[in-house]
Amino acid sequence: MITFDRRTLLLGGLALPTVARASEPFPSRPIRYVCPFPPGATNDNVSRTMARALQARLGVPVVVENRAGAGGAVGARFVAESRPDGTTLLNASAGNLTIAPHLGNVGYDPLIAFAAIASAGESYSLIAVNPSLPVRSLRELTAYGRANPGRLNYASAGIGSAGHLRGALLADAGRFEAVHVPFPGSAPAATSVVTGDCHLMIDPITAPHVTAERLRALATLGEDRWDAFPDLPTAAELGVGRDWPAGGWFALFAPAGTPQSIVARLNAAFNDALAEAEVAAALRRFGLRPVPISPEELAARVVADHAATGQALRRLSIA
Repeated sequence: MITFDRRTLLLGGLALPTVARASEPFPSRPIRYVCPFPPGATNDNVSRTMARALQARLGVPVVVENRAGAGGAVGARFVAESRPDGTTLLNASAGNLTIAPHLGNVGYDPLIAFAAIASAGESYSLIAVNPSLPVRSLRELTAYGRANPGRLNYASAGIGSAGHLRGALLADAGRFEAVHVPFPGSAPAATSVVTGDCHLMIDPITAPHVTAERLRALATLGEDRWDAFPDLPTAAELGVGRDWPAGGWFALFAPAGTPQSIVARLNAAFNDALAEAEVAAALRRFGLRPVPISPEELAARVVADHAATGQALRRLSIA
Protein backbone atom coordinates (compact mmCIF):
# COMPACT_ATOMS: atom_id res chain seq x y z
CA MET A 1 0.00 0.00 0.00
CA ILE A 2 1.38 3.38 -1.02
CA THR A 3 1.00 6.18 1.55
CA PHE A 4 1.74 9.89 1.46
CA ASP A 5 2.48 12.22 4.34
CA ARG A 6 0.77 15.60 4.48
CA ARG A 7 3.83 17.57 3.49
CA THR A 8 4.29 15.46 0.35
CA LEU A 9 0.65 15.97 -0.59
CA LEU A 10 0.92 19.73 -0.07
CA LEU A 11 3.86 19.79 -2.44
CA GLY A 12 1.64 18.30 -5.11
CA GLY A 13 3.26 14.89 -4.89
CA LEU A 14 0.01 12.96 -5.24
CA ALA A 15 -0.04 11.54 -8.73
CA LEU A 16 -3.37 12.86 -9.98
CA PRO A 17 -4.09 12.93 -13.71
CA THR A 18 -3.45 16.26 -15.38
CA VAL A 19 -4.91 17.75 -18.51
CA ALA A 20 -1.66 19.22 -19.74
CA ARG A 21 -0.23 17.33 -22.68
CA ALA A 22 3.31 16.11 -22.17
CA SER A 23 4.36 17.87 -25.36
CA GLU A 24 2.65 21.16 -24.49
CA PRO A 25 5.09 23.74 -23.14
CA PHE A 26 4.16 25.72 -20.05
CA PRO A 27 2.81 28.26 -20.15
CA SER A 28 0.96 28.28 -23.44
CA ARG A 29 -2.39 29.67 -22.27
CA PRO A 30 -3.57 32.60 -20.10
CA ILE A 31 -3.35 32.09 -16.33
CA ARG A 32 -6.09 32.85 -13.80
CA TYR A 33 -4.64 34.43 -10.67
CA VAL A 34 -7.42 34.00 -8.11
CA CYS A 35 -7.68 36.54 -5.29
CA PRO A 36 -10.07 35.14 -2.67
CA PHE A 37 -10.92 38.61 -1.33
CA PRO A 38 -12.63 41.72 -2.78
CA PRO A 39 -10.85 44.49 -4.70
CA GLY A 40 -8.99 46.89 -2.43
CA ALA A 41 -7.95 44.26 0.11
CA THR A 42 -4.28 43.64 0.83
CA ASN A 43 -4.59 40.24 -0.84
CA ASP A 44 -5.95 41.96 -3.95
CA ASN A 45 -3.11 44.48 -4.03
CA VAL A 46 -0.53 41.71 -3.73
CA SER A 47 -2.33 39.63 -6.38
CA ARG A 48 -2.28 42.45 -8.92
CA THR A 49 1.37 43.29 -8.28
CA MET A 50 2.52 39.70 -8.69
CA ALA A 51 0.21 38.96 -11.62
CA ARG A 52 1.78 41.81 -13.59
CA ALA A 53 5.25 40.64 -12.64
CA LEU A 54 4.54 37.04 -13.65
CA GLN A 55 2.96 38.08 -16.93
CA ALA A 56 6.16 39.90 -17.90
CA ARG A 57 8.21 36.79 -17.12
CA LEU A 58 5.94 34.03 -18.44
CA GLY A 59 4.88 35.70 -21.68
CA VAL A 60 1.15 34.96 -21.33
CA PRO A 61 -1.70 37.00 -19.82
CA VAL A 62 -1.98 36.57 -16.05
CA VAL A 63 -5.44 37.83 -15.07
CA VAL A 64 -6.54 38.54 -11.50
CA GLU A 65 -9.97 37.14 -10.73
CA ASN A 66 -11.65 38.12 -7.45
CA ARG A 67 -13.66 35.29 -5.91
CA ALA A 68 -14.45 36.55 -2.43
CA GLY A 69 -16.44 35.05 0.40
CA ALA A 70 -16.26 33.00 3.59
CA GLY A 71 -12.95 34.45 4.78
CA GLY A 72 -11.23 33.55 1.51
CA ALA A 73 -12.58 30.00 1.42
CA VAL A 74 -14.73 30.51 -1.70
CA GLY A 75 -11.77 31.38 -3.91
CA ALA A 76 -9.57 28.73 -2.33
CA ARG A 77 -12.15 26.03 -2.99
CA PHE A 78 -12.50 27.15 -6.61
CA VAL A 79 -8.76 26.69 -7.15
CA ALA A 80 -8.67 23.39 -5.26
CA GLU A 81 -11.31 22.03 -7.64
CA SER A 82 -9.62 23.38 -10.79
CA ARG A 83 -7.54 21.43 -13.28
CA PRO A 84 -3.96 20.94 -12.04
CA ASP A 85 -2.30 22.33 -15.14
CA GLY A 86 -0.83 25.58 -13.80
CA THR A 87 -3.43 27.85 -15.41
CA THR A 88 -5.45 28.47 -12.23
CA LEU A 89 -3.51 29.77 -9.24
CA LEU A 90 -4.46 30.99 -5.75
CA ASN A 91 -3.03 33.96 -3.90
CA ALA A 92 -3.63 32.48 -0.47
CA SER A 93 -3.04 33.83 3.00
CA ALA A 94 -2.68 32.44 6.48
CA GLY A 95 -6.41 33.08 6.92
CA ASN A 96 -7.89 30.81 4.28
CA LEU A 97 -5.34 28.01 4.64
CA THR A 98 -4.56 27.89 8.35
CA ILE A 99 -7.54 29.53 10.10
CA ALA A 100 -10.83 29.21 8.18
CA PRO A 101 -10.58 25.42 7.70
CA HIS A 102 -10.69 24.99 11.49
CA LEU A 103 -13.92 26.98 11.79
CA GLY A 104 -16.20 25.01 9.49
CA ASN A 105 -16.50 22.94 6.35
CA VAL A 106 -14.77 25.04 3.70
CA GLY A 107 -14.85 22.29 1.09
CA TYR A 108 -11.12 21.56 0.98
CA ASP A 109 -8.33 20.25 3.18
CA PRO A 110 -5.57 22.86 3.00
CA LEU A 111 -2.92 20.23 3.67
CA ILE A 112 -3.78 18.06 0.67
CA ALA A 113 -5.74 20.24 -1.76
CA PHE A 114 -2.92 22.49 -2.97
CA ALA A 115 0.60 22.44 -4.35
CA ALA A 116 2.77 25.09 -2.69
CA ILE A 117 4.62 27.34 -5.14
CA ALA A 118 6.13 30.54 -3.70
CA SER A 119 5.68 33.25 -1.06
CA ALA A 120 5.31 36.99 -1.57
CA GLY A 121 6.63 37.48 1.95
CA GLU A 122 5.78 37.98 5.58
CA SER A 123 3.19 40.62 6.32
CA TYR A 124 3.43 43.39 8.87
CA SER A 125 0.24 44.62 10.51
CA LEU A 126 -0.78 47.57 12.64
CA ILE A 127 -2.91 47.50 15.75
CA ALA A 128 -4.89 50.63 14.91
CA VAL A 129 -7.80 52.37 16.64
CA ASN A 130 -10.23 55.15 15.86
CA PRO A 131 -8.75 58.41 17.24
CA SER A 132 -11.88 59.02 19.30
CA LEU A 133 -11.01 56.03 21.47
CA PRO A 134 -9.24 57.47 24.54
CA VAL A 135 -6.13 55.30 24.25
CA ARG A 136 -2.64 56.07 22.93
CA SER A 137 -0.79 52.87 23.75
CA LEU A 138 -1.36 49.14 23.94
CA ARG A 139 -1.27 49.36 27.72
CA GLU A 140 -4.01 52.01 27.70
CA LEU A 141 -6.09 49.89 25.31
CA THR A 142 -5.83 46.95 27.69
CA ALA A 143 -6.78 49.11 30.66
CA TYR A 144 -9.73 50.59 28.75
CA GLY A 145 -10.95 47.15 27.73
CA ARG A 146 -10.83 45.87 31.28
CA ALA A 147 -12.61 48.95 32.61
CA ASN A 148 -15.32 48.70 29.95
CA PRO A 149 -16.15 44.98 29.64
CA GLY A 150 -17.90 44.10 26.39
CA ARG A 151 -17.71 47.65 25.03
CA LEU A 152 -14.80 47.25 22.61
CA ASN A 153 -15.22 45.71 19.18
CA TYR A 154 -12.78 44.94 16.42
CA ALA A 155 -13.23 44.74 12.66
CA SER A 156 -11.75 42.10 10.38
CA ALA A 157 -11.84 40.91 6.78
CA GLY A 158 -14.21 38.12 7.78
CA ILE A 159 -14.68 35.08 9.95
CA GLY A 160 -11.52 33.02 9.71
CA SER A 161 -9.32 35.90 8.60
CA ALA A 162 -5.99 36.69 10.22
CA GLY A 163 -7.52 39.84 11.71
CA HIS A 164 -10.24 37.75 13.35
CA LEU A 165 -7.73 35.51 15.12
CA ARG A 166 -5.40 38.36 16.05
CA GLY A 167 -8.22 40.38 17.60
CA ALA A 168 -9.21 37.40 19.71
CA LEU A 169 -5.60 36.80 20.71
CA LEU A 170 -5.14 40.45 21.68
CA ALA A 171 -8.25 40.41 23.86
CA ASP A 172 -7.11 37.15 25.44
CA ALA A 173 -3.61 38.49 26.13
CA GLY A 174 -5.03 41.67 27.66
CA ARG A 175 -7.75 39.81 29.57
CA PHE A 176 -10.57 41.95 28.25
CA GLU A 177 -13.69 41.28 26.17
CA ALA A 178 -13.96 42.40 22.55
CA VAL A 179 -16.72 41.74 20.05
CA HIS A 180 -15.65 40.54 16.59
CA VAL A 181 -17.31 42.37 13.68
CA PRO A 182 -16.59 40.57 10.37
CA PHE A 183 -16.75 42.35 7.00
CA PRO A 184 -16.56 41.04 3.41
CA GLY A 185 -12.95 42.15 3.02
CA SER A 186 -10.36 44.29 4.74
CA ALA A 187 -11.16 47.53 2.88
CA PRO A 188 -14.73 47.90 4.26
CA ALA A 189 -13.49 46.73 7.66
CA ALA A 190 -10.91 49.51 7.74
CA THR A 191 -13.55 52.04 6.65
CA SER A 192 -15.72 51.01 9.60
CA VAL A 193 -12.89 51.87 12.00
CA VAL A 194 -12.25 55.20 10.26
CA THR A 195 -15.93 56.15 10.59
CA GLY A 196 -16.01 55.04 14.22
CA ASP A 197 -18.52 52.23 13.73
CA CYS A 198 -15.80 49.88 14.99
CA HIS A 199 -13.06 50.63 17.49
CA LEU A 200 -9.97 48.82 16.25
CA MET A 201 -8.45 46.59 13.60
CA ILE A 202 -5.27 44.57 13.16
CA ASP A 203 -4.34 44.57 9.49
CA PRO A 204 -1.74 46.06 7.11
CA ILE A 205 -4.50 47.88 5.21
CA THR A 206 -4.79 50.36 8.08
CA ALA A 207 -1.36 51.81 7.21
CA PRO A 208 -2.49 54.60 4.82
CA HIS A 209 -5.20 55.61 7.28
CA VAL A 210 -2.60 55.87 10.05
CA THR A 211 -0.31 57.94 7.81
CA ALA A 212 -3.23 60.26 7.02
CA GLU A 213 -4.05 60.43 10.77
CA ARG A 214 -7.50 58.96 10.22
CA LEU A 215 -6.50 56.14 12.58
CA ARG A 216 -4.05 55.91 15.48
CA ALA A 217 -1.53 53.07 15.54
CA LEU A 218 -0.59 51.55 18.87
CA ALA A 219 1.90 48.87 17.77
CA THR A 220 3.03 46.76 14.84
CA LEU A 221 2.97 43.01 14.38
CA GLY A 222 5.98 41.46 12.69
CA GLU A 223 9.38 39.97 13.32
CA ASP A 224 10.84 43.46 13.66
CA ARG A 225 9.74 47.08 13.37
CA TRP A 226 8.01 48.05 10.15
CA ASP A 227 10.34 50.42 8.32
CA ALA A 228 7.35 52.56 7.29
CA PHE A 229 6.71 53.24 11.00
CA PRO A 230 10.17 53.06 12.60
CA ASP A 231 9.14 54.83 15.81
CA LEU A 232 6.25 52.46 16.48
CA PRO A 233 7.10 49.55 18.83
CA THR A 234 6.26 45.99 17.94
CA ALA A 235 3.68 44.22 20.06
CA ALA A 236 6.43 41.77 21.06
CA GLU A 237 8.50 44.67 22.45
CA LEU A 238 5.52 45.44 24.63
CA GLY A 239 5.26 41.84 25.80
CA VAL A 240 2.36 40.81 23.55
CA GLY A 241 2.15 38.33 20.69
CA ARG A 242 5.48 36.54 20.95
CA ASP A 243 3.73 33.16 20.92
CA TRP A 244 0.93 34.01 18.51
CA PRO A 245 0.52 31.53 15.64
CA ALA A 246 -0.22 32.18 11.96
CA GLY A 247 1.99 35.12 11.23
CA GLY A 248 0.78 37.08 8.25
CA TRP A 249 1.90 35.88 4.83
CA PHE A 250 0.67 35.82 1.25
CA ALA A 251 1.68 33.00 -1.04
CA LEU A 252 0.97 31.32 -4.37
CA PHE A 253 -0.60 27.87 -4.66
CA ALA A 254 -1.88 25.61 -7.43
CA PRO A 255 -4.27 22.64 -7.27
CA ALA A 256 -2.77 19.44 -5.89
CA GLY A 257 -1.38 17.24 -8.63
CA THR A 258 0.15 20.11 -10.59
CA PRO A 259 3.31 18.71 -12.25
CA GLN A 260 6.53 19.50 -10.42
CA SER A 261 8.00 20.99 -13.60
CA ILE A 262 5.23 23.61 -13.63
CA VAL A 263 5.63 24.29 -9.89
CA ALA A 264 9.37 24.82 -10.42
CA ARG A 265 8.79 27.13 -13.40
CA LEU A 266 6.33 29.27 -11.44
CA ASN A 267 8.54 29.36 -8.36
CA ALA A 268 11.52 30.56 -10.41
CA ALA A 269 9.48 33.30 -12.11
CA PHE A 270 7.91 34.41 -8.83
CA ASN A 271 11.20 34.60 -6.94
CA ASP A 272 12.82 36.39 -9.85
CA ALA A 273 10.06 39.00 -9.63
CA LEU A 274 10.70 39.49 -5.90
CA ALA A 275 14.27 40.47 -6.74
CA GLU A 276 13.06 43.34 -8.93
CA ALA A 277 13.31 46.63 -7.05
CA GLU A 278 9.96 47.95 -8.29
CA VAL A 279 8.08 44.79 -7.30
CA ALA A 280 9.76 44.60 -3.90
CA ALA A 281 8.98 48.27 -3.23
CA ALA A 282 5.31 47.76 -4.10
CA LEU A 283 5.04 44.78 -1.75
CA ARG A 284 6.69 46.75 1.05
CA ARG A 285 4.09 49.50 0.57
CA PHE A 286 1.43 46.86 1.23
CA GLY A 287 3.17 45.84 4.44
CA LEU A 288 5.12 42.81 3.23
CA ARG A 289 8.73 41.86 3.72
CA PRO A 290 9.57 39.99 0.51
CA VAL A 291 11.63 36.85 1.09
CA PRO A 292 12.00 34.23 -1.68
CA ILE A 293 11.48 30.66 -0.51
CA SER A 294 11.19 27.21 -2.08
CA PRO A 295 7.97 25.22 -2.48
CA GLU A 296 9.24 22.84 0.20
CA GLU A 297 9.75 25.67 2.69
CA LEU A 298 6.29 27.08 1.98
CA ALA A 299 4.66 23.67 2.36
CA ALA A 300 6.35 23.14 5.71
CA ARG A 301 5.19 26.60 6.86
CA VAL A 302 1.57 25.82 6.04
CA VAL A 303 1.68 22.52 7.93
CA ALA A 304 3.25 24.15 11.01
CA ASP A 305 0.93 27.18 11.01
CA HIS A 306 -2.16 25.02 10.50
CA ALA A 307 -1.32 22.95 13.58
CA ALA A 308 -0.41 25.92 15.79
CA THR A 309 -3.48 27.88 14.72
CA GLY A 310 -5.78 25.00 15.47
CA GLN A 311 -4.43 24.80 19.00
CA ALA A 312 -4.93 28.55 19.51
CA LEU A 313 -8.49 28.50 18.17
CA ARG A 314 -9.45 25.64 20.44
CA ARG A 315 -7.86 27.37 23.44
CA LEU A 316 -9.86 30.51 22.66
CA SER A 317 -13.02 28.43 22.16
CA ILE A 318 -13.38 29.77 18.61
CA ALA A 319 -13.15 26.36 16.94
